[in-house]
Amino acid sequence: MFKGDYHPKAFLIHRKNVKRGLEVRSKIIDALEKEGPLDAKSLAEKVGVSYSSILHHLHLLEIERIIAKRSGTRLWKLTGAGQQRLIKG
Repeated sequence: MFKGDYHPKAFLIHRKNVKRGLEVRSKIIDALEKEGPLDAKSLAEKVGVSYSSILHHLHLLEIERIIAKRSGTRLWKLTGAGQQRLIKG
């Protein structure tokens, strides 16, 4: 990922956006776009952050309605809400 190149859905409306948070949320969203629904443990391994950090960012993205927990499972999925990339990269 290029410096400053964040996924458009990683920007939060109701919270301050800091560089590290944008990086982590961008990686979460990219992983969910590429692989479909994943659990928090798998996301933590793919993104390279702690389980508690992943949960924090998943809940922030859930508040913004960018992701949702799949009903009856521990899997997180994208909702389709939020801004989309104009150019696939």
